[in-house]
Amino acid sequence: MPFCSARCDYCAFATWTDRHHLQSAYLDACARDVERHVAGGLPVATSVFVGGGTPSLVESDRLMAVLDAVPRAPDCEVTVECNPDTVTPDLMATYRQGGVNRISLGVQSMVDHVLRSLGRTHDPSNVKGAVGAIRSVGIPTFNVDVIYGAAGESPDDWRRTLDAALALDPPHVSAYALTVEPGTPLADDPARHPDDDDQAAKYLAAAEALEAAGLSWYEISNWARPGHECHHNRLYWSMGEYQAFGCAGHSHRDGRRFWNVHTPERYIAAIGEGRSPEAAGERLDAEARRLEALQLAVRTRAGVPAASLPVDELDDLVALDGDRAVLTVRGRLMANEVALRLR
Repeated sequence: MPFCSARCDYCAFATWTDRHHLQSAYLDACARDVERHVAGGLPVATSVFVGGGTPSLVESDRLMAVLDAVPRAPDCEVTVECNPDTVTPDLMATYRQGGVNRISLGVQSMVDHVLRSLGRTHDPSNVKGAVGAIRSVGIPTFNVDVIYGAAGESPDDWRRTLDAALALDPPHVSAYALTVEPGTPLADDPARHPDDDDQAAKYLAAAEALEAAGLSWYEISNWARPGHECHHNRLYWSMGEYQAFGCAGHSHRDGRRFWNVHTPERYIAAIGEGRSPEAAGERLDAEARRLEALQLAVRTRAGVPAASLPVDELDDLVALDGDRAVLTVRGRLMANEVALRLR
């Protein structure tokens, strides 16, 4: 859902703040695209993830109608990303009735001046109310998204965010290092670029606090209580198959990756004219697929076969768990360096 009320300074996603007049036509196009794929034999979904943009900005009944068109397994995980400021009990009740069983809250920080540094506009005081609304309608699980490394964020600020997030007793937390993406306001302002050492220290602080609170890491940036890991993201990390709907959506099926046209206008036009919205694609050979599978797997708690890494040369970056090599907490800081040594 490529619609936002404001664009964050670090965001490089396909989102717009001036296209809200397209929402109705866009949701119609998504529904028609789903129906076209169902007619073509779309497999039953084991997970559905509605990302953005800000999906909670679009008309909830219309969004649930799109979801309703997707054939889903009885235990299908259905996640919708939400801005805390848009979450109300009525909205969550509509989502729950539509089969949504997981919410991902874009909290990012619980400190006002850090949110402003990120270009975020939501009120951190609304986060507690949003969590209350999620729980009040019986949505089984939710995620709190936070980001570390913003300009002006002190170690105490980061700790305040972690403490406030943990006070919500979340089943899942995603903690991401702020990254500089080309073409963003953040990229154009080097004075606000994150510092590697600062981010490393904050990652270690997050790992310690989250683990102490009973959330276990299962991917470098993700911690969860048992049974609350995100099935949809695990599908990505295991090279599973997925079908995207909407502009700029990326799919992976039958050994091929492909992606849709970038803008909502072009997506609406393609569906309206009975054309595929696909913009381009690529097929990896078997060797490239094997290496990519290892590069994704090394980020996870399951690790990779020990034989795929020179374990003896990696000191305290990896540890052996049976016949698997798993990143240590220091190794998680150096994951890209470890990945370069996969064979």
